[in-house]
Amino acid sequence: PEDVWFHVEDLSSAHVYLRLNKNERLEDVPQSSIQECSQLVKANSIEGCKLNHVHIIYTRWRNLKKTADMDVGAIGFHDSSKVKKVRIEKDPVIVKQISKTKEEKFPNLAEAQELRAAEFRADAKKERIANLNAEKTAKRERELAAEQRSYSNVMKASNMKSNSEFAAAVDDSCA
Repeated sequence: PEDVWFHVEDLSSAHVYLRLNKNERLEDVPQSSIQECSQLVKANSIEGCKLNHVHIIYTRWRNLKKTADMDVGAIGFHDSSKVKKVRIEKDPVIVKQISKTKEEKFPNLAEAQELRAAEFRADAKKERIANLNAEKTAKRERELAAEQRSYSNVMKASNMKSNSEFAAAVDDSCA
């Protein structure tokens, strides 16, 4: 869900994904990271690597749309206005720097996806519980305030006394 997808526009190329931190927005991604991912996509495009410049498109992973009737490798978008585009000139220095730090991993993607989904479910559950607790606290505060404004505690039989319970006091000073 936090991934950003990169691809050479209108040409065959590798798909590069940039994993964002939790709650990080696409606008928060440094231009240098976009530049590096774009260079990597260009360098791994059969046709794009031969051209001096290409256009790279990128968008959040959740904006990608794949339907059963699409050709292999074809991809669409849920909202085309969320797709960003950048023009990339060939820069062998960046590609060489990236190649030096290359690290090949073969993760179990299904397991990683399930772990990530479990993390999201746990976060959502914590948020729901926090919201429920906040609602309960607010409800108790409203009930307490309403009780304090009402006369229900004052007008109880145990709090009332009749005049006969008080000793009659006669004031003779006025006579």
